[in-house]
Amino acid sequence: MSTQSTVAETRRLGVEVTGIEIIGESERAARPRDLFWPWFAANVSVFGISYAAFILGFGISFWQAVLVTILGVVASFALCGIIAIAGKRGSAPTMILSRAAFGVTGQKVPGVISWLVSIGWETFLAILAVLATATIFERLGLSGGTATKVIAAVVVATMIVLASVAGYHIIMRMQSVLTWVTGAITILYVLATISHVNWSALGEIPSGSIGATIGALVMVMTGFGLGWINIAADWSRYQQRTASGAAIVGWNTLGGALAPTLLVCYGLALAGSDEKVKAGIVTDPIGTLATLLPTWMLVPFLIAAILSLVSGAVLGIYSSGLTLLSLGVRIPRPMAALVDGVILTLGTFYVVFVAQNFLNPFQSFLITLGVPLASWAGIMIADIALRKRDYDDDALFDAGGRYRAWDWVSLGTMVVASVLGWGLVVNGFSADASWNDWQGFLLEPLGLGTYNAADGYWEGTFAYANLGVLLALALSFAVTLVARRGTVARQESGA
Repeated sequence: MSTQSTVAETRRLGVEVTGIEIIGESERAARPRDLFWPWFAANVSVFGISYAAFILGFGISFWQAVLVTILGVVASFALCGIIAIAGKRGSAPTMILSRAAFGVTGQKVPGVISWLVSIGWETFLAILAVLATATIFERLGLSGGTATKVIAAVVVATMIVLASVAGYHIIMRMQSVLTWVTGAITILYVLATISHVNWSALGEIPSGSIGATIGALVMVMTGFGLGWINIAADWSRYQQRTASGAAIVGWNTLGGALAPTLLVCYGLALAGSDEKVKAGIVTDPIGTLATLLPTWMLVPFLIAAILSLVSGAVLGIYSSGLTLLSLGVRIPRPMAALVDGVILTLGTFYVVFVAQNFLNPFQSFLITLGVPLASWAGIMIADIALRKRDYDDDALFDAGGRYRAWDWVSLGTMVVASVLGWGLVVNGFSADASWNDWQGFLLEPLGLGTYNAADGYWEGTFAYANLGVLLALALSFAVTLVARRGTVARQESGA
């Protein structure tokens, strides 16, 4: 595909019609600071407060949890920022730019994984929004039953689908508005609940092991920045070619990490102060947080919860549509977003109304995909670090061009790193997803953990550290940095 075939008219009636093609020079008007708004709006979520209970669930102290939160959130969004540099260099979606590392055809392997992860996590956010609505309606003395859930599901899905179909320009404007609305209500939530913080109780929480601390760190990284990393360049592809790479990384990191860092740390104070709050968040995150509020605050809280979850889902569905196109599906971009939106809607209705015990198996499946996604991220980050020039636009769409059809080094690295990574993570939802119990097969041989078959759980300092995610990320980065140095040099020379 030639850059001459770039769609000149990128907007029709306000809807972005540009798909996976290279963004035209005249459309690259965004500035690095513009990246703050979509990332902040998608992550200034009261759901972030609930992550605190999961972190403390690793058995670490309040101050260990604070350190893990700051390091995990900031580092993971900084990695997103590095991926975003590729968007500036190539002005194409993330999964198109990834063709330079995996080959034009070979990219479909991580592309399928990326698509499944995006669809899955955004469906999860939509489900949370529906359940939050039902819970808060019950607190208000209204019906939180089937009718409420149906209406909530329809409204949530409609907002997500319409914004995703509209595309980049409308989403960017929408996110800038949502930032102020959700941010203000979230601050109001903090002011209304701060009296529940018990500093004496927080100081009495015992410290945890190094393995537990690492496990909490990995969970924070995967729950925040690494959960977005496969779409990071989608939001920087409208950046000017002259934009500073450091500025892109900085604004991406600031926008993504600022709200979660503050919210999770506050959540640690709430969950660490009250065992009932900590336990309740595990089964009903949004609803449990609402129990701390006076009645008058419930409606604003519900608005903030829904809008923040919808905001995150919109970014994911928009990008999953682009990923679908990168896999070879030949439909317009708005239609791709609509298709993924319909899948999200059907998935939400199925989980909420039919398979209510499906949520844990669903999460187990998504976490399993997180290992190869971490490997992809390591390969992509190393590939970006090796490149000194912009991408060859035409070659990204030509299997006979400089990026070839397949890059067997990258694909082989991803396969090996994923297999090793799965051997060092365990299935945290064994009771509902026993089919994933094959994971962790390297823990016992390496002396890192022992499986207690009688009680169905792992024992050992590093059993739940989820080292496999870090291994997949680091190993893939190191191998790519060494093994593909010559390949990248040849690609950039045109050989």
